[in-house]
Amino acid sequence: MKEDYDIVVIGGGPGGYVAAIRASQLGKKVAIIEESELGGVCLNWGCIPTKSLLKNAYVFDLIKNSSKYGIDISDYKVNWKKIIQRSRNISKRLNKGIEFLMNKNNIKFFNSKAKILDKNTLSLDNSERLINTKNIIIATGTKQKNLPGIKLDQKKIISSREAMVLKEIPKKITIIGAGAIGVEFAHLYNTFGSEVTLIESLPRILPNEDEDISKELTSIFSKRKINILTNQKVSKVESLKNHIKISLDNHKINTDILLVAVGVTGNISNIGLKKIGIETERGFILKNKYLQTNIENIYAIGDVSGPPLLAHVASSEAIVAVEHICNYNSTEMNYKNIPACTYCEPEVASVGLTEKNAKESGYNIKVGKFPFRALGKSLADGSHEGFVKVIYDNKYGELLGCHIIGHNASNLISEVGIARMLETTHHEILKTVHPHPTLSEAIHEATADAFKEAIHI
Repeated sequence: MKEDYDIVVIGGGPGGYVAAIRASQLGKKVAIIEESELGGVCLNWGCIPTKSLLKNAYVFDLIKNSSKYGIDISDYKVNWKKIIQRSRNISKRLNKGIEFLMNKNNIKFFNSKAKILDKNTLSLDNSERLINTKNIIIATGTKQKNLPGIKLDQKKIISSREAMVLKEIPKKITIIGAGAIGVEFAHLYNTFGSEVTLIESLPRILPNEDEDISKELTSIFSKRKINILTNQKVSKVESLKNHIKISLDNHKINTDILLVAVGVTGNISNIGLKKIGIETERGFILKNKYLQTNIENIYAIGDVSGPPLLAHVASSEAIVAVEHICNYNSTEMNYKNIPACTYCEPEVASVGLTEKNAKESGYNIKVGKFPFRALGKSLADGSHEGFVKVIYDNKYGELLGCHIIGHNASNLISEVGIARMLETTHHEILKTVHPHPTLSEAIHEATADAFKEAIHI
């Protein structure tokens, strides 16, 4: 027996469930298939639970340094089990919320594994139970990428998933990979007292960010005694009785826990892609500007379709794909104005071109910077590390990019995203009155600095 749908979504993460809801809003009969938990890695084992843990780290840091605010707290202790449980409870609560949204929008949820048999047919759990559909949206996300010669045991050699539920705070933790995930866990465990070593094969941490941001975070982390090793490749890992031994190009490290955070690859295995001829490249599904694969009625969204591997990108791609299927307000996906955020402390957020990118693209640029230490709100908050850096085209004054390292950077970057969407120039930023005292004043002041009009530096 076949069940018939207009759209079937494979995967229930921030791409999949958003696609299902939008399709239902546009009057389509929709099913969503997820073999694990609704919300995907982001909600259950990524974005949300890690931010919960990082909030705990922020509160703990406030308590440890409360005397600078005139509040002396001498008796406190860390209940690590309760910290982990808070994180898991938040994920469970949001998971239930997505289940509610599925019911509210009359979306059929199959808690099963899906396999594509042909462009209009899927099977559930490799059984004879079949689903017929006019369109398929693949949103199966990614899985951990491993380094050759390093086998995860989920106890001492772990991925980010195990790092969120460790039974105790490790005395020593070493992290391979200094992208967003590695940097966030370095900050988390350093705050709770672990001796942290951060290893990166490239010349700097957060290698995709503007170079000035990487330098600033390196300086801040070094002051906090996080050991940073760049331009280093791991040649050997040995799991011994009492510790892990790591051999690098010219270093040897002993550690209690080794966290491998070197990236991910698409979940493209065993879902029928080869059988029906869907094209892939380097572990990801190829798609066009409307998220269509080479098979017209099959779309791929989110991490499974390649970088940028961000939850908000997946959700945006979901809307583009569904509206293209429905021929409703169809617009192509724009990847030139995607904000990226790293939730260490201070946070890192960016959108648009880096200074290096802008120069390589042939722009004659003006660059402005404003340090948070010169901002009244930052000093009042007690969080004055970092700066705002803006990049403008000298010819037309177009805002090309913005890079922020500082407290609440992830909330500040949206102003710049909207400004770039509207093709804003420096003139509009300078003539927009920013409230005082706020952190957003730093964006105004950095713009003024780029055009030699800064008041407070």
